[in-house]
Amino acid sequence: MNHSEIVSFLWGVADLIRDTFKRGKYQDVILPLTVLRRLDCVLAPTKTKVMETQARFKGKIDDLGGQLRKASGFAFYNTSRYDFEKLLADAPHLAANLRNYIAGFSSNMREVLEKFDFDNTISKLDEAGLLFQVLERFKNVDLHPDKIDNPTMGTIFEELIRKFNEALNENPGEHFTPRDVVHLMVDLMLAGDESEIRARKAIRTVYDPCCGSGGMLLITKEHITAGVRKNGDLLRPAINKDAEIHLFGQEVNPETWAVSKSDLFMKEPKGHDADNIAYGSTLSNDRHAGKTFDYLIANPPYGKDWKRDEDAVRAEHERGAAGRFAPGLPRISDGQILFLLHMLAHAKDPKDGGSRIAIIMNGSPLFTGDAGSGESEIRRFILENDLLEALIALPEQLFYNTGIATYVWVVTNRKAPKRRGKVQLIDASHFDQESKQGLFSTLMRKSLGDKRREILLDRAQDILKILSDFRDGDTRTFTKDGKPDDVLVSRIFPTTHFGFRKITVERPLKLNFQATPERIAQLDSERAFQALAQSKKKGAAGAKEIAAGGPEQEAIRKLLATLPNTLYKDRSAFENVIETAAKKAKLVLAAPVGKAIVSALSKRDETAAICRDKDGNPEPDPELRDT
Repeated sequence: MNHSEIVSFLWGVADLIRDTFKRGKYQDVILPLTVLRRLDCVLAPTKTKVMETQARFKGKIDDLGGQLRKASGFAFYNTSRYDFEKLLADAPHLAANLRNYIAGFSSNMREVLEKFDFDNTISKLDEAGLLFQVLERFKNVDLHPDKIDNPTMGTIFEELIRKFNEALNENPGEHFTPRDVVHLMVDLMLAGDESEIRARKAIRTVYDPCCGSGGMLLITKEHITAGVRKNGDLLRPAINKDAEIHLFGQEVNPETWAVSKSDLFMKEPKGHDADNIAYGSTLSNDRHAGKTFDYLIANPPYGKDWKRDEDAVRAEHERGAAGRFAPGLPRISDGQILFLLHMLAHAKDPKDGGSRIAIIMNGSPLFTGDAGSGESEIRRFILENDLLEALIALPEQLFYNTGIATYVWVVTNRKAPKRRGKVQLIDASHFDQESKQGLFSTLMRKSLGDKRREILLDRAQDILKILSDFRDGDTRTFTKDGKPDDVLVSRIFPTTHFGFRKITVERPLKLNFQATPERIAQLDSERAFQALAQSKKKGAAGAKEIAAGGPEQEAIRKLLATLPNTLYKDRSAFENVIETAAKKAKLVLAAPVGKAIVSALSKRDETAAICRDKDGNPEPDPELRDT
């Protein structure tokens, strides 16, 4: 079976469990059993040797772990006498024996399996009388590495996770990045470094702060040491098969972390890469603090709030340059750009070789936030420090559970001399709806969720060529109905082109004043005047204040009616007229009431004198304010 057939076969377990498990809980059964079956197949060839080693050294040495790992050929092992076949041979005791089998794994693998919370699932399957049927189905699929190589197994895990996310209707920006997008991102990240990677005894570190099932990390390593393959066929040779590539990552989802960690344990016999995959929230609990890396790559969850990490993130922001988030904080509803700041904090110093970063995000980090906002300040930090090498706009409908536009940011602190002070914008989004073809993507024969387009390897290579050529105004020709059309695909701008400041343009307040009946009537809508006949007190005291306010309002109206019908164009002069009239009538006007009178009797007038405050400074007109 190919990987698609295996995914369909494993997903078929849903038919057995649909009456016992809700659709959103299928992963509680399918994912851990897929991992267990893979482990069972991987350890099968050395199972006897491990059992013999345990029998030989038990009671003779304190720590058997080293000998058992050597016997298994991996950084983990299982000392239970059971495997899937023996488990099914003792159906009456299947649940207890399965627990015994899981307990037989070495502590590092048990830590992984515990994240699935599988013990509860075993109980539920056993109570429903389904445990034997489900386990038998998994036993009938051969996941041995001789049948399913490591890259294909990684694809199977990712396909299953994608189907689970669809069942859960998860946030579309989470978890899964299509392989064609990952291959492009890896190429963009490594672009220009090929000669250094080919050096003898080359050692490089790669880090993904939200690594999911580990796909981006593994594909980066494959590009360097194994080449690019599709369906087993070698499409591009390795950059350096002898290079030493160390992988690091962190993941917050327990099940996805368990898949990533178990997969890496099976791929790398010494288990170093697996040991470097940490569990927890990257934003609030950086498990790789103090480390720096050569290459950093990520697809952070977009459109997802960072409320659960807010206290820790804000506290670190307050630390300034000593923390990861000094430049600014985005709005609480979308934290994806925080991952970019986190990655920059883990970049190597340029004097130590610097780093290259590839991160894919939606349009929010590019366009959200006014000047001075958190998002804007982060963009300002990146541009002023000349860290942004290129922005690549990708076609829509590339992702499995969202069709929105996405952008790859290529960020580095070691730009080539010709790129310094400049940013390249690459438009790879072109797609013609009529012909169903694009310059850089093609329509898939069969859609997978919202994914209707894919970037083939030759199209991806053209994007890399545009990046490498670094030409402003670069074009590509798209032919439709026999007519060629040049499409602009590259623009280059100085970093200062993207910087702007928000300024407020104020114009002075100019008013005329006149005590006409129409303007005097407007006094009734002024809050301070209304308050004269209102009270916050209750009972008799309140009634007394209200009763006293009415006559006071009437007295003010009569006072204003006695004023001359003169049009005043100077506020100070008009205020003196009111003050003189009030003294003559023996009326005491509180400051708020005085302001209410001036406001009611005023009207904007460009020919009037400028209104000034008590210090003589011009007052701005809020209605004429521009930003």
